[in-house]
Amino acid sequence: MRNTVLIPTYRRPQDLSRCLLALKAQIKPVDQLILVVRDTDTETQQFLDQLHPHQLPLQILTVTQPGVVAALNTGLAAVEGDILSITDDDAAPHPDWLAKINAHFQSDSCIGGVGGRDWVHQGNELVNDSRLVVGKLQWFGRVIGNHHLGIGEPREVDVLKGVNMSFRRTAIGQLQFDQRMRGTGAQVHFEMSFTLTLQRAGWKMIYDPNIAVDHYPAQRFDEDQRRNFNQTALINLVHNETLILLEHLSPLRRIIYLIWAVLIGTRESLGLVQWLRLLPNQGQLATKKLWASWLGRWQGYYSSFSNG
Repeated sequence: MRNTVLIPTYRRPQDLSRCLLALKAQIKPVDQLILVVRDTDTETQQFLDQLHPHQLPLQILTVTQPGVVAALNTGLAAVEGDILSITDDDAAPHPDWLAKINAHFQSDSCIGGVGGRDWVHQGNELVNDSRLVVGKLQWFGRVIGNHHLGIGEPREVDVLKGVNMSFRRTAIGQLQFDQRMRGTGAQVHFEMSFTLTLQRAGWKMIYDPNIAVDHYPAQRFDEDQRRNFNQTALINLVHNETLILLEHLSPLRRIIYLIWAVLIGTRESLGLVQWLRLLPNQGQLATKKLWASWLGRWQGYYSSFSNG
């Protein structure tokens, strides 16, 4: 099997350098490496100009539209390999990454997607907690991630994570990443729509914790600054999640999901119960989060209705 690795990158040349070194060290060599760079990203362009082209089978593509979705779709059009593996510029795949990915795809022709654990480095500390439940969409619409904490045997999941996910090219076909995802950079939950669509088409999604990358979450250059609250970023996140789930759940489960989301919610996308839980410690910030979450739910519902 021929492997294509696709990396969207933006203003992180030092992180990208670490990623490329890790790809060069793969025991199963990369057959095609696609980097998608923003046209305004002079830092990355200058870094790439200094690279020796013989080090990796590198193909550099330029995109003018902001956001990870446009970058990935630009890269999709150039994929030549049988297997497409996607990672982030702030990640470093382990040396056996591609070899283990290929082993899964070769073991079962019904496998359409394969993902693994991203070992998160926060400064000098490694997040080393563990979870058995990973990448699952619960019956009432709650999505459990935990891809960075997964342990155990390889198993089927519903959702893979963008920093460490691979797909069979024949499974992808003409599918693209959802251009309705909001955000000017990270566009959170973009991978959920892609993997759920493949799953509904009958393809298996496999999560194997032993398929690993080291993840060094780097600065984002958009409204989504990870741990710092930004109203627009939260609205976009909840909008994306709501739009996707309303299109992939059955009619009855959509109703249950909306009731649960508004009344209960999660720590990230608040409902009333989560707001009450956070209110004593976060005060006005909790109220801002609740308002942004509800607004995102409404906008996601409206987007789903408008496109339905």
